[in-house]
Amino acid sequence: MLLASCYRESLRVADELGARTVAFPAISTCVYRWPVEDAARIAVETVRQTPTSVEEVRFVLFGEQAYEAFAAQVR
Repeated sequence: MLLASCYRESLRVADELGARTVAFPAISTCVYRWPVEDAARIAVETVRQTPTSVEEVRFVLFGEQAYEAFAAQVR
């Protein structure tokens, strides 16, 4: 899936650069209108399942709906 690949590849590049923290927006939920609940599920699952040296991932979100959708997936 293309959206999951965005997260995996970003984490791969972060590893190559030696980054320990990464911040992601809710990729594809605005301009491309991907449903935020589905995007949150894919983002959190992919980050959790991707082997990486990154120690901290933050989701930087705009709006209450995005926050609630991501928070529900993290719980």
